[in-house]
Amino acid sequence: MILPIIMAGGSGSRLWPLSRQQFPKQFLTLLGNHSMLQTTANRLQGIAHSPAIVICNEEHRFSVAEQFRLKNINNSGIILEPVGRNTAPAIALAAMLAVQDGDDPILLVLAADHVIKNESAFCETVKQAVPLAEQNKLVTFGIVPTAPETGYGYIQRGDILANEFGFNVAHFVEKPNLSTAQDYIATGQYYWNSGMFLFKASAYLQELALHSPDIFSACEAAMTNTTHDADFIRIDNSAFEACPDDSIDYAVMEKTRHAVVVPMDCGWSDVGSWTALWEIEDKDEYGNVFKGDVIGINTQNTYVNATEKLVTVIGLDDVVVVETKDAILIAKQSEVQQVKQVVEQLKSENRNEWQHHREVYRPWGKYDSIDHGGRFQVKRITVKPGAKLSVQMHHHRAEHWIVVTGTAKVTNGENELLLTENQSTYIPVGAIHALENPGKVPLELIEVQSGSYLGEDDIVRFDDRYGRVDTKGITNA
Repeated sequence: MILPIIMAGGSGSRLWPLSRQQFPKQFLTLLGNHSMLQTTANRLQGIAHSPAIVICNEEHRFSVAEQFRLKNINNSGIILEPVGRNTAPAIALAAMLAVQDGDDPILLVLAADHVIKNESAFCETVKQAVPLAEQNKLVTFGIVPTAPETGYGYIQRGDILANEFGFNVAHFVEKPNLSTAQDYIATGQYYWNSGMFLFKASAYLQELALHSPDIFSACEAAMTNTTHDADFIRIDNSAFEACPDDSIDYAVMEKTRHAVVVPMDCGWSDVGSWTALWEIEDKDEYGNVFKGDVIGINTQNTYVNATEKLVTVIGLDDVVVVETKDAILIAKQSEVQQVKQVVEQLKSENRNEWQHHREVYRPWGKYDSIDHGGRFQVKRITVKPGAKLSVQMHHHRAEHWIVVTGTAKVTNGENELLLTENQSTYIPVGAIHALENPGKVPLELIEVQSGSYLGEDDIVRFDDRYGRVDTKGITNA
């Protein structure tokens, strides 16, 4: 019995400006017609015996649930981490959930944001590794390297195993410099560290308790007081916040005597940069990858991703251009890793562009901040059929709502009314109000906010069907 575990945390800052903290790369559709998370889940249909357990940050819970709902993908629960504590604790939570009913499944641990171009090779390699997991081995999948990559950690293989499908692990090594990576490739004994694993839930927990008992104890305490809310599994926040931050490699795999590596050759990439995405995409005759509305003249070996506007490029070579509604990245292919410095500078300057897109998704729909000034802000709001925003009020701003399409059911103080196309209402400062779409088509309206403070944390919720009630005000609108 294989139970997949999909780790859907992370901020994906290396793919800014398309990837943001609130909507990172695992939720993006970078290849094909599915997001990376959806593709990861779909990949498991031939080998998994149960829907995946997903682990994500609290702030990403609605994005995960919505992505599964949109493609009719089932899950075995979405574990919410109140804070990030790296991969060893995250996997421990999933393993403890998996054995709660006395089962002991084989866990296939995957990241939500990896690309695998040869999915049949991936599935076949996982199946070959199952007997090793059944023998209580902790299997890690080593990617057969195609180049002396300096952006990945490496695994050195040891003696071949009796089944001839894998090797004992000799060493895990950090990301090397170029000359060291070239030496690794020349020996034929090293694989890229994929961060994918296969092992029994009990085997992992036993080794974690042995080698990192503090992590085991903190996760055990966090799982003693779980609550279930729809698909979401909420753990004990304070217990988990006290958990050490450590990766599975450091906490377990580098210490255990039961680690084995199985080679995998499946067109794998962790898409750790725009150049990595350019490398795996299909290119035109000039080596270009153009996505969206792009015109290229005398340009080669260039990646352009246009999401909103026409982008024209002339005379470029080895360049990355990424355009979004509120930011544009232009970089040399060789310098794209420096985008993390841009994100850090945006953070230090207290700008929103590192955290949010201009268009922000919510469990009820989305909003697009189309204009703003000193004391006003204009949003285009889309509410899904049957969805409702929280019952709320604001201390510092008034709002005007103008319906563009659909029907709005509005609570405005003591009054309740239905608004249709071209009709409007005014919500005064301090008025308790709510917005709902009772219809069968999306509701679109223009919201004009005015007041002395327009921040998203000026929201006091009194009732919310998505569990976001907090009378002190919170940031998730």
